[in-house]
Amino acid sequence: MRRLKFSNLLLSAPALLLAAPVAAADLNVTVQIPQLNVAEYHRPYAAVWIEREDHSVATQLAVWYAQKESKEGAGTKWLPDLRQWWRRGGRDLALPVDGVSGATRPAGQQQLKFQSGKAPLNDLPAGKYELVVEAAREVGGREVVRVPFVWPVKSMQSLAAQGQTELGAVKLDLAP
Repeated sequence: MRRLKFSNLLLSAPALLLAAPVAAADLNVTVQIPQLNVAEYHRPYAAVWIEREDHSVATQLAVWYAQKESKEGAGTKWLPDLRQWWRRGGRDLALPVDGVSGATRPAGQQQLKFQSGKAPLNDLPAGKYELVVEAAREVGGREVVRVPFVWPVKSMQSLAAQGQTELGAVKLDLAP
């Protein structure tokens, strides 16, 4: 039986690390929710989805809304205020949707990470798309931000768009 020398193991370790598959996300979304200086602040309801060129929904990525009903009528009651999302597929969903639905998010940067070959990207065919983020806030406004991209990606890309009121920067990082 042949023995490996410790020095041989040290030399081969970096090669093994380079040969290992990388488990990095293929599609990373960062949504900035601004802190607004208003008398009555409510966290925004928000939806994040991918649209085809004809503006039909290719896949839902996230829907953030008040998860519990309250005396103010929270919960799904106000989801139609996300007008574009609602008209393009939100009203057809049976909420909550596993892996998509979540509670409203506080001000700050919110991260979403997805890998190709896994839901919700596993059935996304090659083509031109738009990442769409829509936010609506009680006693506030509504805003939609779009970031066009091509799938699948051939090289690392960092794309961004800037909201004006209810949304800040929306960043899309793509990796092959």
